[in-house]
Amino acid sequence: MSSRRCFRLNSHYSRVHRKGKSQNEQSRKAKKELRKVTYAIYLRFLSTMAPKAEKKPAEKKPAEKKPATEEKKAPVAEKAPAVKKPKAEKRLPAKEGGEKKKRKAKKSSETYKIYIFKVLKQVHPDIGISSKAMSIMNSFINDIFEKLAQESSRLARYNKKPTITSREIQTSVRLVLPGELAKHAVSEGTKAVTKFTSS
Repeated sequence: MSSRRCFRLNSHYSRVHRKGKSQNEQSRKAKKELRKVTYAIYLRFLSTMAPKAEKKPAEKKPAEKKPATEEKKAPVAEKAPAVKKPKAEKRLPAKEGGEKKKRKAKKSSETYKIYIFKVLKQVHPDIGISSKAMSIMNSFINDIFEKLAQESSRLARYNKKPTITSREIQTSVRLVLPGELAKHAVSEGTKAVTKFTSS
């Protein structure tokens, strides 16, 4: 009886052991498959990233080597452009200097530089002005404009008027500018207003 029991127990343990082995093998196989899948995904990711860097050489080589075998280059040209042309077209405008210059021209803000130069030539025809001095003059005019606009808006608010007229501008000039400069500015302003109304 004891030998039979031992045999039964041994056979039972061997079955359990076999099941454990088969489960371990299955888990190992699953892990291998998972590794393969992740590796394939990684390779796909690399293949999508790598062509971006290799786009330009691939496109330039067929253009440069026209006399070489055309049969081999035709399939490469067909395969590469179908996937890579749109991306290369997107990249080329970003690197071109001409379009950057156009963008800079669009971004340029309005300045008083032209008018400063005209007045300079009226006063001193033979004297020039540097770019730094021009930018300083431009910022100076912007500053004076802001001060006058703020003062005139305050005056309109104090008098409970919705509009800023030439009267508010004149009083703001008298308040902001000192002494003799204010008198000259007022005379120039009245002259400009009369010229505008007469025409």
